[in-house]
Amino acid sequence: MTARVTLAFSLDPSLLHLNHGSFGAVPTVALERQAAYRAEMEGAPVRFFVGLPARVAAARARVAPHLGVAVEDLAFVANASAGASAVFSSLPVREGCEVVVTDHGYGAVTMGARRLVRRWGGRLRTAHVPLGAGPEEACAAVVAELSERTALVVVDHLTSPTARFLPVDLVSAAAHERGVPVLVDGAHVPLLLAAPLAGVDCDFWVGNLHKFGCAPRGTGVLVARGDLRRELNPLIDSWGADEGFPAGFDHQGTLDLTSWLAAPDALDAVEREVGWAALRVRLAALAQHGVDVVADAFSALTGEDHRVEVGMPAGPLRLVRLPGRLGLGPGGGNAVRDRALAELGVEAAFTAFGGQGFVRLSAHAYNTPDDYEDFARRCVPALVAWSRG
Repeated sequence: MTARVTLAFSLDPSLLHLNHGSFGAVPTVALERQAAYRAEMEGAPVRFFVGLPARVAAARARVAPHLGVAVEDLAFVANASAGASAVFSSLPVREGCEVVVTDHGYGAVTMGARRLVRRWGGRLRTAHVPLGAGPEEACAAVVAELSERTALVVVDHLTSPTARFLPVDLVSAAAHERGVPVLVDGAHVPLLLAAPLAGVDCDFWVGNLHKFGCAPRGTGVLVARGDLRRELNPLIDSWGADEGFPAGFDHQGTLDLTSWLAAPDALDAVEREVGWAALRVRLAALAQHGVDVVADAFSALTGEDHRVEVGMPAGPLRLVRLPGRLGLGPGGGNAVRDRALAELGVEAAFTAFGGQGFVRLSAHAYNTPDDYEDFARRCVPALVAWSRG
């Protein structure tokens, strides 16, 4: 845990990078491969775009084993939200029906679900899951919102604002017992778990390869299984529209899809240089060290406990409680994020849930214990001062 791995990233060394969870970071070897694909595209556009769908399909075939899914169940999308939008736009109209989400959901996906029920003339129901809830309690909270009018459940695999897993296996099983399809938002999960869909019998699962997986940005996946996959269409109708899922998603007109082509190069580079299994173990320990150092630094100044009891915690994504009402004012956590970047030179994520603000610490291959100690030494005193100002 003490040494930074040799895999090279192009991150600005003048900044402290503790927010891999939001936008990721890309190994230089993958950026170089993407640049080569882009040079090829610009050098011979006709040849490149004519052959692009076949190359996208080949890239999918290289990515699928990293997720433990069949290539015929996997399509590329721009990001997890785009995958969710494809599901929302493709589902048959169910007049007056309801969609169930949770209060841990990612805002953009929840907005998409809200737009869907408006189209249906139905209603959005929100399950309230306590931050410290274990698997059974969290599942029960979601199931309590199901009714005979429920047409879809949307549940996060790993929540963005609260950095916790939800029991998507239990929720999917309970929903299917009632004949309700399930969309799992796994935005943060690809490569963070070795086989994220093992034991998860959901209809749709979306995730981002450009978060924990370190692929170039704009690389998401949509996994679809079961009868409803026949309804899926990409958000852009192109020349593969009649090919069905997933082949129809390989055709995206003249979009720059070099990030999709380079995605397997990024996943393979991390496996080759570090090893995903070893990295997951290392980063869980590193994130725990970060929580200990940062929470203790806050406590030394406030006299309060800044650790957070989270049911089903996520290894490399962890919460530390912010002092006072920091993160709850105008602009919420994003206002704190922007100020921390401008004044402290740190890229960090600040979130809120249940009337409490948090700093969400991330750990990845380029981080060391010194990063969290630097945050504790320089940033924690400033954050405490901001909370009192």
